[in-house]
Formats: sequence, structure tokens, C-alpha cells
Amino acid sequence: MTTTDFSTRSELLPLDWQDEVRRLARARNAVLLAHNYQLPEIQEVADHVGDSLALSRQAADTDADTIVFCGVHFMAETAKLLSPTKTVLVPTAAAGCSLADTIDADALRTWKAEHPGAVVVAYVNTSAAVKAEADICCTSSNAVEVVASIPPERPVLFCPDQFLGAHVKRLTGRDNLHIWLGECHVHAGISPSDVREQVAEHPDAHVLIHPECGCATSALWLTGTGDLPADRTHVLSTGGMAQIAPELSEGTALVATEIGMLHQLRRLNERVDFVPMNPEASCRFMKMTTPQLLLRCLREGRDEIDVPAEVAPRARAAVERMIRIGTPGGGE
Repeated sequence: MTTTDFSTRSELLPLDWQDEVRRLARARNAVLLAHNYQLPEIQEVADHVGDSLALSRQAADTDADTIVFCGVHFMAETAKLLSPTKTVLVPTAAAGCSLADTIDADALRTWKAEHPGAVVVAYVNTSAAVKAEADICCTSSNAVEVVASIPPERPVLFCPDQFLGAHVKRLTGRDNLHIWLGECHVHAGISPSDVREQVAEHPDAHVLIHPECGCATSALWLTGTGDLPADRTHVLSTGGMAQIAPELSEGTALVATEIGMLHQLRRLNERVDFVPMNPEASCRFMKMTTPQLLLRCLREGRDEIDVPAEVAPRARAAVERMIRIGTPGGGE
């Protein structure tokens, strides 16, 4: 991973910077992708906004020569896996992921050796090197279906998110599912107390919860006790949240995920007041991409993402196995 000079952040931003971004993108025949957690101004200038897997698949279907992925490093790697002949750029390669960093290929190989014969399911929020060591990938919306597709007698190693893994184990009832103890520091910080406080303040609200959240298990338990309305509580990927948002009636919706998602939800349904479950749930890596860095990326062709030849085919196969199940769903 290359380093990035953040001095560009202090540069004056031209008033017509969005027009300049689009002009430079046309000159490169580039498609601009922005993850749901990006800054609002980055989302506004992008060609496509969404979760990482959906964006990567959209980009693969275009005739663009270049993909500019405004997200974090593993997302750009996935785009490269699905579009190996395209140039993939990120405005800053320093934008990592605390969840993806909880496991690397060496650690996964060691874990596999401790469980011979197990099937490895890797969440898409992992590096290409980790995907290459997995048998199949999953997203937060299809993880249950992916695990259910594995013969019940085969043990499963699920990595790296412990909260998503717990959600899958709860819904499948699978006692041979082993879960890596990783977490996204942002989602883990959305606590059960946040849920209780916000629901007490907004008792009639819809509740949208990402399964990576530290509050997901307790929230579902609260629906069982009647403390949360079962018909208004939804555990969803970011893609799932975007799908359900237009269907919500007027009122309030409490959203438990990274706060960048609120911009898309508010665009999709202006009748609903989307309120963050925890207003401090902001990912510093997602917010590293600025208009200045996006302009530099398009002007200078940096930072380019590549996946080593010894890694790419195996990582791509793990993603494609998931897609062949027929329920690719949303990404993270």
C-alpha cells in the first residue's frame, strides 16, 4: 500500500470543483464510485453510490477504462478482482479498514490448520489476500444464505466480524460455526445503551440496524421481550437500508450504522427523519477521501490499486462462488 501526502487538503478548492471532477473523469473514461459512508460532497459527485460489492459489479458492467473508488482499500481491491483489465484508483491508499485489519492471510492459514476440513467463509470486508485463503465470500445481506449452502456436517470458519457471525449463528442455529473475534471499531461502538436511549426517546420509530453493530444481538433480544417493535425493527446491510428507505412512512427512523449512510437515506425519502443511533459513529478512514484528493487522483492517476497475480485468481474465485449462489445481495 502506498503512502499519501495529505498536504493537498489545505489547497483551495475551486468553486467549480465538481465540474472539474467530471471533466477529468471523462478525459480518463473513468467511472466514479462512492461508498455510502463517504462524505456527502463525494457522494454527490459520484456516478454511482452504494455498498462496495454492488458498486464493483456495476463498474465491471461499464465500458469505463478506469474505476475511481471513493472508499477504503479492500473495496478497491474487490473492484480490481471483478475488473482485472481496468485501472483502479483510490483518492488515498491510506484509507484502510479496522475490521479488515483484524485478520491477515497468515492468521487465517493458522486458523485453518487448527480446523482441518472446515469451510472458510470470508466477509467481503477483507483484503484480497484473505479472500484468496477462503472458500467462499459473503456479504452482510447474504451471509445466512451462504452458510446455509454449506453441508451441515462441515464445520465453518466465519471471519472476520464477530457480530455478523453471531447474527448468522443465531439465524442458522449452526453449532459448528466458529467465529473470528474481529470487529469494526465504528459499528462495535454503537452499543445496546444507545438503542435503549434512542428508542425511549423515539418510541414510534422504525429501527434500522446493521448486523456489524455491537447492539445487534441485544436489539433482537429486545424485540423478543417486546421492548422493541418487531414489525419496525430491521437488521439490514447498507444496501438493504437503501432498499427499505423509500417504503417507510412518515415519522422517524433510527439508524445504527456509520453516519455517512444518513445522506443517502435522506435523499431516498425526505418524508422520514433519519436519526443516527449514535451520532459519533463516524469512520475516519471513510472520511479521508476529500474533494482535493479526488481531484488529485484524477489529475495524477494515483493511487493505483493492484492485486498480486498469485492472489487474484483465488480471491476472485471466492467472490464468484458467492455470486453463483444467486443471492449476492448488498455488500457491507
